Amino acid sequence: MKDIIKKKAEELYDEIRSVRQHIHKNPELSFKEFKTRDFLWEQLEKAGIGNKMKVAQTGIVALIEGRNPGKKTIALRGDMDALPIVEANDVPYKSDNTGIMHACGHDVHSSCLLGAGIILNSIKDEFEGTVKLIFQPGEEKLPGGASVMISEGVLHKPEVGNIFGQHVMPLVPVGKVGFRKGLYMASTDEIYMTIKGKGGHGAQPHQNVDPVTAMAQVITGLQQLVSRVAMPTIPSVLSFGKIEAKGATNIIPNEVYLEGTFRTLDEDWRAKAHVAIERIAKGICEALGCECGLEIRKGYPFLKNDPELTERSISRSIEYMGRENVVDLDVWMAAEDFAYYSQEIPACFYRLGTRNESKNIVSNVHTPTFDIDEDAIPIGVGLMAWLAYSELNG
Repeated sequence: MKDIIKKKAEELYDEIRSVRQHIHKNPELSFKEFKTRDFLWEQLEKAGIGNKMKVAQTGIVALIEGRNPGKKTIALRGDMDALPIVEANDVPYKSDNTGIMHACGHDVHSSCLLGAGIILNSIKDEFEGTVKLIFQPGEEKLPGGASVMISEGVLHKPEVGNIFGQHVMPLVPVGKVGFRKGLYMASTDEIYMTIKGKGGHGAQPHQNVDPVTAMAQVITGLQQLVSRVAMPTIPSVLSFGKIEAKGATNIIPNEVYLEGTFRTLDEDWRAKAHVAIERIAKGICEALGCECGLEIRKGYPFLKNDPELTERSISRSIEYMGRENVVDLDVWMAAEDFAYYSQEIPACFYRLGTRNESKNIVSNVHTPTFDIDEDAIPIGVGLMAWLAYSELNG
């Protein structure tokens, strides 16, 4: 069956590449993927996959039932949304929606999921159980489409036993895939802070309460959270990427606004860190005569790959691709809403290599020049189908 799936994946290359390029050319932001949903719905209809329903407004769930469909159900997930980025690539499938771009590969994920579904539908008499295809919206925006789909029952009727997710990885060469057992990706929380003082002329700082210098000390002080408060064995990241101080060379503003992110791999420490962030920030501001308004929006949890499911998936990937093409991954401090699934049922989230330096395809995700080597598409299609088939027949 391995060779049959490989052959089918190669035969689907032109079709799935065309699907990917269409989605890339017509990107839509999180929870607004109406045209993407309708396009994928049409492709499922074309493939003869009729047992499907719309979920979470712009999501789709489709069922492929093999022999004895009630025996076991596994799910395959692909996300669909794009990012608010102006694309800088000069390619025929460049985004037609100015300011919106598939800069994280979700066009690849959804098209590869479609391809895997087409293959599995064509061999459904060869496996026992059911495959649930999850075309998910809103991965890039809180509360995350995964949490919405879970709340709407995507893991039930029929009950899902295991779930797989595949994500492009521009750090891994095309032709390879990567896995990590256990803790893999971080939780993510958003920090919004306003520091209020008393503005005035920059030449008379003694008459003002300077929120800019307070902001500088808050940022420096909060770094102690990672270097001195967190246990050294717990990965933690605290970064501020946005600062607004609308003064001038000689004007101290009344307030400063900051946005940042906190990430870790431990839920107990995560909760304690939230308390510490508030204590440190407000304490420094109070000491300097400023007021501190703070909001911490709790985001996605950490992502954990089920050790047994992932070990089986590694072995099956080696069988499908060869030992030299299956690599081990390090902990990744980025976040993914697939983590919500991993908190509910055994999950395996793995990486599809898309890098090709000879073609200058080297840009990271979330950048204006991100793209993939499309030679990765048959691998993404075939391996996902193979893992589903093997899990149901294992």
